[in-house]
Amino acid sequence: MAIVQEQNEGQSRSVSWRNVALVCGIVGLVVFCLAPVMWQVLTSFKVDTAIARIPNIYLPSPTQLTFDHYIDLFSRRPFLLYVFNSLFVAAAATLVALAAGAPAAYALARLKIPGERVLVAIVLIVTLFPYVLLFLGLFEVVKALGLGNNYLALIIPYAGKNLPLTILVLRSFFQQLPKDLEDSAKMDGYSTVQLLTRIILPMTVPAIVTTGILAFIFAWNEFIFALTFVTRESMKTIPVATAQIGGSSIFEIPYGPIAAATVAGTLPLVLLVLFFQRRIVQGLTAGAVKG
Repeated sequence: MAIVQEQNEGQSRSVSWRNVALVCGIVGLVVFCLAPVMWQVLTSFKVDTAIARIPNIYLPSPTQLTFDHYIDLFSRRPFLLYVFNSLFVAAAATLVALAAGAPAAYALARLKIPGERVLVAIVLIVTLFPYVLLFLGLFEVVKALGLGNNYLALIIPYAGKNLPLTILVLRSFFQQLPKDLEDSAKMDGYSTVQLLTRIILPMTVPAIVTTGILAFIFAWNEFIFALTFVTRESMKTIPVATAQIGGSSIFEIPYGPIAAATVAGTLPLVLLVLFFQRRIVQGLTAGAVKG
């Protein structure tokens, strides 16, 4: 009995230490990932003296907190207009990419197209291609078409950049759908367009939501194209407007307003991901398991 009890105690000790190490590792990883975010949030609420103080104040007191940075952000600058510009451009580019990518993905998944593997390889290469290298060519196109200071100067490049990813992701989902369902629908008189819009797309809502959110985040955060193709103040997006926030002099860096702008610009994305969290998880798991 004594030997059995000693073995049980040794096993419980090893298991408990293992659990403690696992919990500590998870907590450390969460802190490592969230520390920059929390630092940015705290900076947006600190008074200027607390921000500039050395050594840094990691846990400010209530007297060192203020809402002035957010008040100045929305009262002295048309930040709501910047939010609308980002929302409109990102939503439009995402819808265009999904509308063009879904039929192309279905065609690559179901139709016997000559050179299908070559086309898929080209789409994959375009997905991996750094979009920054397209900047000069797009700039000449925008200038030739007179699209400067126009929403189309951002919507078209964003949609084009997200189109290859949309095709690849949706193609993998279309390939996993049972083909017998499509054959039955065609026997009932459904055309290809009706089959795609009434049966296929409703069954791939998680994939569409996941792909759409990825495209939306890219368009929301893009900076170089928005900085160059749009110079009118009333059409700037959040990344450009945040980067151009200045202080009262060239020697002053307004850390508080910049932090407030980044937090306010990131909050819609966080709410979007939380709202579609279940759909995103369904899309990721469905794409990882063949049925």
